[in-house]
Parts: sequence; C-alpha cells; structure tokens
Amino acid sequence: MNIDTICKEGKSKTIINQAALEHDGPVNEDDAVDKLTAFVAKNDAAIKKFGMFRKPLDSQNFLVNNSQLVCEETANQLVLWCLDLAMEEKFELLNHVSHQCIVMQFLLELAKSLKCDPRSCVRPFFSKFINPEPEYDKMFNEELSAFKQRIRDRAKVKVKEALERYEMDERQKRLGPGGLDPVEVFESLPEELQKCFESKNVDLLKTTLQKMEPREAEATLKLCIDSGLWLENAAGDDTDDIAQPDEAAEETFEDAIEQQPTI
Repeated sequence: MNIDTICKEGKSKTIINQAALEHDGPVNEDDAVDKLTAFVAKNDAAIKKFGMFRKPLDSQNFLVNNSQLVCEETANQLVLWCLDLAMEEKFELLNHVSHQCIVMQFLLELAKSLKCDPRSCVRPFFSKFINPEPEYDKMFNEELSAFKQRIRDRAKVKVKEALERYEMDERQKRLGPGGLDPVEVFESLPEELQKCFESKNVDLLKTTLQKMEPREAEATLKLCIDSGLWLENAAGDDTDDIAQPDEAAEETFEDAIEQQPTI
C-alpha cells in the first residue's frame, strides 16, 4: 500500500504511506482501519501535539513520555493529516507536519532493521538524528521532499474526485422529468431560444418556436420538456410544478406550444 491508495474508501479512511513499515503477513484492511480509528480516537490530541514540535529533543522527550505513539498508527494518522492540510492548501503547516511524519517513519524503520520494539529505539534514533552523518541527513531530506510531493499530487487527485462527485450530485438533483440536464439542454439551444429563457419572455419564446421548422421545433420543445425547462402541464398555472412524464406522449406540438416554460 502506498500514498496513492491512502484514501481509498474503506469505512471512512484507509491507510498507508509509502515509507510505512511492511507487514510480515497478510493484513485485513477492515481490521487495520478499525485499529487506526480506535487508536486515533484515543490519541488524536497527542498525535497532533507531536506533529507540531520543532525541536528534535522535544520530540524525543514527548515520545519517551508517550510511548504508545511510537507505532505505525501514528505514522498513518500523520500521513492523513498531511493529506488534509494539502487539500486545504495549508502548505506551510504541511511542510512542518511532513517533517514529523518522516521522523516517525524513520524511527519505525530503524526498529524494523534492528528487529526490536520501536519504543526502545526512541533515544538511539534521536541521538543519531540530532547529529546525523551527511549521508543520513541527505537520505532523510530526500525522502521528506519526495513525501511532500506525493502528498501534494495525491491531494490534487482527491480534490478533483471530490469536485467530480459534487458536480455529478448537482446534475442528478436538477435532472428534468425526462432525465435530461436542463443546463446541458439550455447550452445546446440556438442563441435565439437561450435569450428567450434568459429574458423570461414567454411570448418571445413561443414566437421563436413557431418560426422554426415544425419538426425541429417539436424536437426542441421535447428536449425542453424532458429537461424541465418547459412545464408540460403549466397552461394557466403560475406554479413551477413539473408535469407527470407519462402525459408527454399525449401532447402534440400545437398543444404544447400553448403551455408555459419554466422561466
């Protein structure tokens, strides 16, 4: 699992970042989500506090006193927090929390390489991290830069997906009785008819339709009815109620032209 699958729908959130620890055996994703959710519910404030530290020594002392945070769930939650910050375009805070996220992931990687409990690696890790060798410092900064870029790229995808879902939901809400989108139908109309709807001039709309070739006018009117731009049953009625779809088949063009548009 990697940053590209971090927000795949599981229940409400899913995991994990590219640099997080690998597992020795198969993992049930639902169990992982449940475990993360329960952990965050109990430790969210502490995780956020760790994410805000700027001095390595402060981070070390905090983890020593809150050893339950030295685990994969903390790393995963920091990744999700970073993604939220990127989607909210809070890039300065994102850069800082990203640093703490990579600190936690490097600590976990150290424990994995030593095959020991991560909690026992806190002081050794920070001893090495506070005064790093050039190669180690370079490796850390390269991973940090790559992580921030992955987060930003993933955030763009998530924002695009959210906008697409919103647009789809809005389109479904405005569909007319015939299942057509009034916005799409309006944009497909000749400019003269668009002006009639924009000006809400009923007489001009009727006159414009009557000037059209009958078949074209009838087809255009059907589009307007199916999209809800024209009310099928509104003759003599000032309400905006849409007629029942099954009445459309009984309407002729001559009858329908006397009805009211939804403008």
